Formats: sequence, C-alpha cells, structure tokens
Amino acid sequence: MCGIIGVIGHNKVSSLLIEGLKRLEYRGYDSAGIATLLNGKIDRRRSLGKIENLKKLLKKSPIKGNVGIGHTRWATHGIPSRINAHPHSSGDVAVVHNGIIENSNSIKNELIKKNYLFKSQTDTEVITQLLTNYLKNYDILDSVHKTLERLEGSFALGIIFKNFKDIVVGARRGSPLAVGYGHEENYIGSDSYALKSMTNKISYLEDGEICILTKDKVEFYNSEKNKINKEI
Repeated sequence: MCGIIGVIGHNKVSSLLIEGLKRLEYRGYDSAGIATLLNGKIDRRRSLGKIENLKKLLKKSPIKGNVGIGHTRWATHGIPSRINAHPHSSGDVAVVHNGIIENSNSIKNELIKKNYLFKSQTDTEVITQLLTNYLKNYDILDSVHKTLERLEGSFALGIIFKNFKDIVVGARRGSPLAVGYGHEENYIGSDSYALKSMTNKISYLEDGEICILTKDKVEFYNSEKNKINKEI
C-alpha cells in the first residue's frame, strides 16, 4: 500500500506534506518524495528509504511553494530507487499514484513513438506523459478525463500543473482518496488519518470521480464530467 498527500493553500506546504506522509507510514513503503510548484516550475525531492532520509534531503535543499503533492511508494513496477520514487514529472505536470496501471506498456510504446522520453520503470510515469500529451490540445478537466479513460487498472491520483499555479487535482478508481477542507487551504489524502492534523472536515471520492482543489474551494466531477456535490 502506498500513500498520497496533497496540499494547496497560502503558506509553504512542504512541512504539511511531510507531516501527512509520516501519518501514512503504517501502510509500508520503500521510498518517499514531494513536489511543489513555485514561479511556474515544478520542484521535486525524492529519496530511497524512510521519510527521515527525505527530511534530511529537504534540510540540505529546501523546497518552496504553496501547492504540492507527496507520496510514499511500495515498489510494484520497477525496483526501489530514487528514479522510480514518486512524484513523477514531465516538467509540465507532476503525478503521485496508488494502484497499478495494467495497460501501461502499450500506452508507453505509443508515447515513445511520439518521442516522449521515459526515465523510470514505473507505470505511473505513463500517466504523467499521457496527461502531458492531452494538455497540448485540451483543458485540465478534459485532459484528466481523457487520461483516465485510457487507463486500465486501479488508481488514486494527485496531480499538479506547471501552468496552473493554484490547482491540485485528485482522481480515483479502485483506490481510496479523501478530500479535506481547511481555512484558505484544502487537501487530498489516501485516507482521513493522513489529514487528521490538518482538518476534521472530510469528503470521499467515489470511483470515476475527479476533484479540483484551489485554496478557497473544492469542485467535484463525475465520470461524465458533470459537476456534483459532496457531503462533508
């Protein structure tokens, strides 16, 4: 089991991401990482082993930004390594993923023919590159939907975008994902426990649903791209 955390607000989020990841340690993991967005650039820090290693890395090389995602990984596709650790990024988007994409090899081969380059052995990087491809011609919501339509398997996703400084996107099919509400700050997490220190106001995504977070609001969409309401 892997862990996902995402935060968008008005303050530096790296410490909150680490705090959320620490709460997800019970799931087991072999590597950890976070990515934030600042001044139109996605910045990442990833490390092999325990979160303490990631904290040491962040002390040497701090990461800024008020939008971010984090992940604890348990290897399925590819060996435990820094390169295979999440978040994965194309430069335009960064993605964290729980689950398994069963048709990742066929999508990867398709994207390689379009000159997309892959650095890791993971199925998650396929999501990153596929979404990047759709963003060339579609808006965020359509790009995410088209990406999800192509994926076979299970997933919970957290996504940030280079060109959209005030958005975090979450999506799920088969793997759980919770949404938390704060004051000028909103969150996603693998479960409510990951968000416990940040908020006690929680909603849950159902299969096929997408959430779009800003610091002031959360919007939910079903698999037909219709906006829906969620109980808190």
